[in-house]
Amino acid sequence: QVQLVESGGGLVQPGGSLRLSCAASGFTFSRYAMSWYRQAPGKERELVAFITAAGSSTGYADSVKGRFTISRDNAKNTMTLQMNSLKPEDTAVYYCNGLGNWGQGTQVTVSS
Repeated sequence: QVQLVESGGGLVQPGGSLRLSCAASGFTFSRYAMSWYRQAPGKERELVAFITAAGSSTGYADSVKGRFTISRDNAKNTMTLQMNSLKPEDTAVYYCNGLGNWGQGTQVTVSS
């Protein structure tokens, strides 16, 4: 079955960086677009970034453009989200999504 496992979250100071990873299994990863979402306390889950199957095209929420970079390695069935210049408002649980399936999420907290 489809399995998505996120890692790399943690506590970071404003202005810092984190790199999230999503390990995928149970499907032909290279055939499908993938996405990162996040959900902050009391808010709806929102799309952060997406990447096409071959990795040739990406898209970002306006709130993270220029700070976050999504990428994937189809040989390793992994997707990453490089997050730079983090802000307190980036605090959320970050989820990997593929084929309509969700990982368990990884907590990102940006605080001094």
